[in-house]
Amino acid sequence: MTGRRSASASAVLRVVLDEGAIARSTIARRTGLSAAAVTGHVAELMHRGFLTELPEVAGAVGRPHVPVDLDTGRFVVCGAHVAVENLTVGLLDLRGKVLAQQEVPHHGAEPAVQVAQIAELLDDLLIGHAPERTPLGLGVATGGWVDEASGTVVEHGLLGWSGVPLRDLLTEVTGLDVRVDGHSRALIHAERLLGQPRARSSVVQLFTGNVVDAAFATGGTVHHGPRSAAGAVAHLRVDDSDEPCRCGRSGCLEATVSERTVARKAAEAHLVEEPNFADVLHLAKSGNQRAVTIFHERARIIGQAAALLFDVLNPEILIVLDQSVRDVDGCLSTIRDEVSQRSWICQDAAKNVVASSFPGTELATAGGAVMLNALYEDPLFTRLANAS
Repeated sequence: MTGRRSASASAVLRVVLDEGAIARSTIARRTGLSAAAVTGHVAELMHRGFLTELPEVAGAVGRPHVPVDLDTGRFVVCGAHVAVENLTVGLLDLRGKVLAQQEVPHHGAEPAVQVAQIAELLDDLLIGHAPERTPLGLGVATGGWVDEASGTVVEHGLLGWSGVPLRDLLTEVTGLDVRVDGHSRALIHAERLLGQPRARSSVVQLFTGNVVDAAFATGGTVHHGPRSAAGAVAHLRVDDSDEPCRCGRSGCLEATVSERTVARKAAEAHLVEEPNFADVLHLAKSGNQRAVTIFHERARIIGQAAALLFDVLNPEILIVLDQSVRDVDGCLSTIRDEVSQRSWICQDAAKNVVASSFPGTELATAGGAVMLNALYEDPLFTRLANAS
């Protein structure tokens, strides 16, 4: 009974997320729940502070109705993304809107150091941007192998992490309810909740930064695999690459397209003085043709992986999250062209291979989406309920 009650409350909350201000009678039609059940769930969700009533609206026929909507002013969801070189923290409302975010270099790879820095950054954001709001919890996304069930980073080679209990460490320091997941799965949650409606059917998320990984969802389920190891595409072999990889082989996807490799090659070609990815990206954004060529060649290799994922998993859409897709003209087109040439399954790459729905806020959204997904899956969860 408790599980059914939670599922019904989840259905009600998700309809309000999708539709905005909506009458209880319309919620009943959308969810298939009885009017009495909807009335009860709405009352409970209002009591918990997730929904609020709006001024009544007079209909063309019959009595005025009182719509309900998400209460986006009461709570705040904290998000953090742990990258190889930077930390991103953000605050989101219940609709996933990023209210504030900050990206900074982390002080060191040691887990305790990063945990302390995340807590300090969040305190600053909460005091500066949401002093009157109640934090619902903290969602954390990172690359590498993340066991979502235990909140443990099983392996993150580029950070040198192994068996790091990140959820427990952050819970102890922040006092918040903390959820941890891999960033590709987190971004799928974000797309399905807040972004691409087609992602609810089936979706692949391909993340390419210093870490390269993927995630897949179909129907209502994001695939995790045993210990959440699904999506490990870093060591896929790609054509025309002899780039050495930390695994001991050469030609692996992550080693070939990582931001560190791009920066190093640009420095070797004397495009930049120091191997700094942001500098190379800035050159390409500014139209430097040699820098643009580096990114287009990289996009061609990313397209190889995208084509393989498309043929193996046959999703409705494949989403590529990469800074060059967002900032460098022609990169997304190059990926699509490669998918069109290589995939046996994808019939329309322009339609089926797309960029992230959250340009400029991808990493903060990824972290926040870990907690938002927990909320929308079970809004009656005890610790979330007690936040009100």
